[in-house]
Amino acid sequence: MWSEFEGGVTAPRGFVAAGVHCGVKRAKKDVAVVASMLPAHAAAMFTVNTVPAAPVLVDKQQLRSGTAVRALVINSGNANACTGERGLNDAWTMVRTAAAALGVKDAEVLVSSTGVIGQYLPMGKITEGISAAVAALSPQGGTYAADAIMTTDTFRKQLAVRVDLGGTPVTLGGMAKGSGMIAPNMATMLGFVTTDAAVHPALLHDALREAVDRSFHRITVDGDTSTNDMVALMANGSAGNPVLDGKDDPRYGVFRAALEHLLVRLAKMIVVDGEGATKFVEITVRGASTDADAVRAARAVATSSLVKTAINGEDANWGRIIAAVGNSGITFDGANTEILFGDVPILRPHYVIDFSEERAREVLSAKEVRITVDLHAGRGQATFWTCDLSREYVAINASYRS
Repeated sequence: MWSEFEGGVTAPRGFVAAGVHCGVKRAKKDVAVVASMLPAHAAAMFTVNTVPAAPVLVDKQQLRSGTAVRALVINSGNANACTGERGLNDAWTMVRTAAAALGVKDAEVLVSSTGVIGQYLPMGKITEGISAAVAALSPQGGTYAADAIMTTDTFRKQLAVRVDLGGTPVTLGGMAKGSGMIAPNMATMLGFVTTDAAVHPALLHDALREAVDRSFHRITVDGDTSTNDMVALMANGSAGNPVLDGKDDPRYGVFRAALEHLLVRLAKMIVVDGEGATKFVEITVRGASTDADAVRAARAVATSSLVKTAINGEDANWGRIIAAVGNSGITFDGANTEILFGDVPILRPHYVIDFSEERAREVLSAKEVRITVDLHAGRGQATFWTCDLSREYVAINASYRS
């Protein structure tokens, strides 16, 4: 098993990081660099938004070369999205600036941006910030890097996990940012994970994809998939374990489970910090014909604005939930459906409704709300995490650029 402890991307051996303020944002840190002392294998997943930001295009090209990665460079406050050829050139300038400052090859640097769409990066400030961040790199810099990638986040999101791989202790550390524009079809707004484990590149990608499918792919705040979504994983082998190179190796299951745990914890932090959120909501669909159907149904409930506003108003409006499942496109019999708020049955099979409004409101008034939908059609099950939708969400996003 694994153990959690305080830390982030510099918790694993051989990683350093920094976060600085360069002036993209008024007063807060806005440029981060995470670097590996050794060449690291890398895997990443990106947004499926058909208007990808410039850094996404650059990173896909970088990773196609198969070259080891030495550094990640991230700026916040400006997404460098919908900026055309100039934005693409600016992203490459970030790569070259970081590579020169670190003394590594251009192909060994990945870049990421988050913030307002459709504005050009202030490249003078950005390049100065990258140089300053490289100069400040340290094993204690992970927390500063986590601060520097935030936009509307109200708290930093980082965590570290330690696990034993066949007698060798290895560490995974991660940081993420996200609060609004969260409906991942690949990952989250931004997530970065480091590990000192030695893992074959193909296996590293499989582990990331599998863990993301059960973590960042199962959260939503507002139903919007960003132009910049990205999760990257770097493994530098500093732990000295025999290389993980096959899924039949029992150590792979241990590593992947630890990675999934780390990503689930980071994903939940994003939901808790959802813009204007007052409640963390866990939605489980069980009894579906297949797991895939359960995922579709749970996603439909989690992304329903009507469900989310009802939860905000502490209204036990089960009709919105079954309607959302019906909108998911799966095949099920509504007459067999059962819905529970916490342990309170709200809807019983054959549309039997007999519950205490007082008890239901008590469940919905809590900071954490658990909703279960049982379709009684099979063994498929899935859980999603979301939050309520409040007036404060509208206020935040009505003036995001100001």
